[in-house]
Amino acid sequence: MSSWERVKQWNALTRVWHIFDARWQNPLLTAPLICKYLKGTYKPTYHPMGNCGDHVVVINSRQVALPGEEWRWRVYFHDTGYAKGKTYTRAWELHDRDPTMIFKKSVYANLGHNLQRRYTMERLHVFPDENVPTEILENVTNQIRPIRIIPRTLDTYTEEEIKSFPKVYNYPEDYIVR
Repeated sequence: MSSWERVKQWNALTRVWHIFDARWQNPLLTAPLICKYLKGTYKPTYHPMGNCGDHVVVINSRQVALPGEEWRWRVYFHDTGYAKGKTYTRAWELHDRDPTMIFKKSVYANLGHNLQRRYTMERLHVFPDENVPTEILENVTNQIRPIRIIPRTLDTYTEEEIKSFPKVYNYPEDYIVR
């Protein structure tokens, strides 16, 4: 076996660390993409009973985007197991309490109902902003492409770009803008 084929085989069997930027991404749509890397279904050596998934680091989970009125209408369920221990929490309340929880719950729901789900979730590392410990960033070797393109905000445009942008209507000189 040549050294190149040995490296290819080693890459197929090891755990790779991926990073995903969750800014402006819908966690309900990106969860199947994250699950693909957590389970390792993209690898040629994948088997449903094998534990061959990778680590995924999710940054900027505080800035996720839910469509329409999902912040108000989506409800998350939690049961403590005790009598009267069931709680229903709306998405915006859960996001205010813990900005990483919506992303974790959407990935957890997409992993499927099996015994490996808890162990697979241990390889998901979610951070509310870009402050990630350096010992985790040293391991990252791949970036997962976001599903949705991140738009530019108004404060990122320069004065030249704003002035060169075509205007729909030019106000007269003596017009007072109120």
